[in-house]
Amino acid sequence: MGMVETNESSLTGFILLGFSDHPQLQKALLVVISILYLLTILGNTSIILVSRLEPKLHIPMYFFLSHLSFLDLCFTSSVIPQLLVNLWDPMKTISYGGCVVQLYVSLALGSTECVLLAVMSYDRYVAVCRPLHYNVLMHPRLCMALASMAWFSGVATSLVQSTLTLQLPFCGHRRVDHFFCEVPVLIQLACVDTTFNEAELFVASILFLIVPVSFILVSYCYIAHAVLRIKSATGRQKALGTCSSHLMVVVIFYGTIIFMYLQPVKNRSTDKGKFVSLFYTVVTPMLNPLIYTLRNKEVKGALKKVLGKTLGIKFT
Repeated sequence: MGMVETNESSLTGFILLGFSDHPQLQKALLVVISILYLLTILGNTSIILVSRLEPKLHIPMYFFLSHLSFLDLCFTSSVIPQLLVNLWDPMKTISYGGCVVQLYVSLALGSTECVLLAVMSYDRYVAVCRPLHYNVLMHPRLCMALASMAWFSGVATSLVQSTLTLQLPFCGHRRVDHFFCEVPVLIQLACVDTTFNEAELFVASILFLIVPVSFILVSYCYIAHAVLRIKSATGRQKALGTCSSHLMVVVIFYGTIIFMYLQPVKNRSTDKGKFVSLFYTVVTPMLNPLIYTLRNKEVKGALKKVLGKTLGIKFT
């Protein structure tokens, strides 16, 4: 009898309740999220194309930025299409296989981004604190190795966390009080003691949130010290300009993820958790390209140049 109940979810899939408690918001969310998703696709695709097509941007900073845009594009695409379907469809179902794929992919991409943002802070540290040695230190092989490390660590933690979560017996529970399959909400469905899973999730959160954030803070302490030693105001402004966009992305991304993951599963507010998750799955991937383009003259200039060649439009 226990085996039949345990396997029921794998046979019938899950019901993603999402924002069912707020039916008056669902249509508005459908429209808003659709627009944000289109902007996310447009913005991140533009960053990737410009970084590849414009020779002036063939430097480490934009190599990592193109990886960040690709991560955001894939991460949001692993969640948002299913969310849009469920906002429209009153059934709000997702197959077991679809939930498994969404769990593995979204966790791998999110974890990879945590590490990549720390790698980007090291790139900014070298650019500001060791400018004369920048090209020597940040050579292409190192950049490729750092990017590969971020991807490998993200995939590895996803394989471990997702597999441990999916081995839990759900005992026929199919109603997921969230809008996508995420480790914390699936742990809540289990009908056994989940202390080990919660402890493993907490340790992984420390490794992929606190450690990268600490590394970023140390990097920016060195950067701030180096900037204060620059005598000219123009030099300080230029140095800060190269770091401000990355710092804004870090604050937005880590702030919402830390709120979601660094607290006990049972103490999470369901409504708050869903809206916070909506922020880092929808809003942040859309904001990243805007932050980098609006505050970066090189990207804006390259974007105008590429669009001018492609569309035959002359920008002033």
